[in-house]
Amino acid sequence: MFEQTDFTEPRQDIIAGRNSITEALKSGREIEALLVAKGERSGSAGVIVAKCRDRGIPVKEVSPKKLDFLCANANHQGMVLMIGAHTYSTVDDILASAESKNQPPFVIICEGLEDPHNLGAVIRTAEAAGAHGIIIPKRGSAGLTYATAKAACGALEYMPVARVSNIAQTIELLKHKGLWIYGADMSGQPWTSQDLSGALAIVIGGEGSGLGRLIKEKCDILLSLPMKGKINSLNASVAGGILMYEVARQRG
Repeated sequence: MFEQTDFTEPRQDIIAGRNSITEALKSGREIEALLVAKGERSGSAGVIVAKCRDRGIPVKEVSPKKLDFLCANANHQGMVLMIGAHTYSTVDDILASAESKNQPPFVIICEGLEDPHNLGAVIRTAEAAGAHGIIIPKRGSAGLTYATAKAACGALEYMPVARVSNIAQTIELLKHKGLWIYGADMSGQPWTSQDLSGALAIVIGGEGSGLGRLIKEKCDILLSLPMKGKINSLNASVAGGILMYEVARQRG
């Protein structure tokens, strides 16, 4: 999930050390995750973990070597905070953006893209195709890290991204708001067979796993892309991009 690069100095998208992490949590800044060395709960570590969980910040156990690598062997005291590169929006913000432009909402839902480069590519394509916003889950997904922002090539400055606790519940909310939900799945109907000019959301599954069973059931219609070669799947961001541009084509 994290960019694998050789560093000669600590990365700029992390905060290491317990006192620094405590102050960052007080500041209210965007935080992607807390990385904790396996088995580390001594002293203030337990308090920091509890605070993160209370705020809904993912807490992930990793090896001490992982933390050493991220911090270029600086003293991290068994904890590293991953900082967000951008402020998150809300689902209401995304729908309000569509309303302000007098356009039917066009939303992208990423069920669980774990690779920040894939998420960045989706953000970049969504902005170019005229989508109003992207929704990602709080857990099991890449977030708005610096790697994501770099892959988005500036599009993150213009594309609202909302992070929600429950994708299935969010889909139900969008249905309530009048959106049709289209899922990208190989078992679906041909991608050009549907009217995609109205209020809608396109759901993209995770790398390898695709859409989960519950999310498939929540979708109104599943859409598939023709596979004429010897492989039977596409990169999630590529498949999403093709569907986004079909929406853009139909909207004119």
